[in-house]
Order: sequence, then structure tokens, then C-alpha cells
Amino acid sequence: MSFSEYAAQWRTGQRHLAESSAKQLDSLLANHLLPALRSRRMNSFDHKVVEDFVRNMETAGVGVATQSNAFDKLASILLDAHRLGIFDESPLRGVKPPQYKPSRSVIPTPSQLAAIRSGGDDSFQLLVGLMSGCGMRNGEAAAVNIRNIVADDVYRVTEQVNQTTKTYGPLKHRNPGEYRDVPLPASVKDAIELYANRYGTIDGYLLRHPKDATRPFPPYLLQNQWQRLKKGQELTIPEGVVIYSLRHFFASNCLMHNIPITDVAEWMGHKSIDITFKIYRHLMPGTVGQAARVLDLGLAA
Repeated sequence: MSFSEYAAQWRTGQRHLAESSAKQLDSLLANHLLPALRSRRMNSFDHKVVEDFVRNMETAGVGVATQSNAFDKLASILLDAHRLGIFDESPLRGVKPPQYKPSRSVIPTPSQLAAIRSGGDDSFQLLVGLMSGCGMRNGEAAAVNIRNIVADDVYRVTEQVNQTTKTYGPLKHRNPGEYRDVPLPASVKDAIELYANRYGTIDGYLLRHPKDATRPFPPYLLQNQWQRLKKGQELTIPEGVVIYSLRHFFASNCLMHNIPITDVAEWMGHKSIDITFKIYRHLMPGTVGQAARVLDLGLAA
């Protein structure tokens, strides 16, 4: 069986994927895996074939993030084949995967965030508050619903506006119906209620498409307004600060106040704590010397 034949069968089993994840998978297959490996016989894969695949992506100038995603998909297919006994030894054994290291995030200071929150229209200010105060992704903030205030200090994130389909859908890394509860600062709760009182809601949703109230608010409108305000110098946005920096501010604010990283990872909806640790380790207070002093206090008690 050729790789293309096996990959097609494997792809039919990926029914659990969200629509956006399925489109990303199909793009990686069409643009990277199949052009390089389409006709190769499955039983001919070994570590040299996999290493050549990675090396060829590097030579072609494929971005490291894409290299990492393409390798992960190839690994999933080959591991599936290994479980079925096509290989005596996994062709991934000994292969060093592409190393994608996110660049150090630029995080606005509290005063810079206050300046950003003062710009734009009311929807812009609400979205900025939800991302920086509750750690929501922009698609999750676009789906803000007043019914999801489940306590004075808790907001339940239940869905997002899918960037691809522009419709409400399940959260990233979650199945339909799953949710996560996040802290709701008083200032953000006040902003939600003020917006609802001023503009009303539709089925509890605060934000709707500006040209068609029957449709969700598309997250790209936040990006458009961000760029327009920055270009028109109506908003002072520090160099390197992007919309996602608002979410980084939430993580920074938590960690700098000694909130456990396990809680931060859960509130941000990360797939694993490894992601949170990789991105935000440098923000965690404490040093080896500080730990030694704290431990010494316990030993001396």
C-alpha cells in the first residue's frame, strides 16, 4: 500500500476533529506530506526516510511551526501503521522532530493596557477587557454571553466563534458541550453588564455581526479595528504588542501574583501544562536561591 492510500484510510478515521482542525490537517496533507511521500510504499519507511522528509522541509524554507505540524501528522500516521504491525520497528525511532520555540511574548504593562482599553469603540473595549481580564481567546471573547456569568466572580466559557466557519462552535481542544470556568474580575463583570444594558442582547449574546444581527460577531473585526487604530495613531500600541498579547497579559498577571501555573493552564484552555510552561516559564517568580531560603526555614522550624 502506498502512503497516499494509507493516509486516505487513516484520514477517514479522524471524525473527532473540529472543522478548523480538519481543514488544517487536509492542508498539511495536500501541501507537504503527499507531494513528498505520495507513492512511497508504507513498508519502506524507516528513520532515514523520515529524516529526509524533515531535511527537505528545512531546505525548502518551510516555517518551523509548519514543519512541526507536518511532522506531527506524519508521526500520527506512521504510529498508527506501527500499531497495525506494518513495521517491526517504528520509523520514528531516533528521529529528532523539528523544534518550534515560540518567540518571547511582548506583554503590555498595566499602564499600556489601560491606554489600549481606552481606545476604539465599545465592542473593542469589551473584547480587550475579556482577553486581558479573563484570558479568553479572541473567538471566545466574541461569543461572550451574559448568561455565562455563573457567579459574581466566575465566567463560564462554553463556546467560541470559529475563525474559519464564522459560526459558534466548541472550544479549542474541547468536545461540544465542554466548558471551562475562569476568574471574572469585577471590572470585567461591570463592563459586560454595562454593554448589555446599553445595547441589549440576543439570546444572551452581547456582540453580533454589525451588518446582520442574526449572525455572530466575526473575530476578524477586532483585528481590523486594532490595525486601523494603530495605523491612524489613535491608539498607542507598543512595538511587538499584538492582539494575543492581551491574553499573555492575563497569564502574566496571574503568575506574577503567585497563582499556580496549573490553574493558569486550565483557565487559558491549554491542551497541556507543557504549553503554558514553555510560553510563560520566564514569568514565574522565584529562583533556586529563593527556594533554598524557603526550604531552610522549614528545616529550621
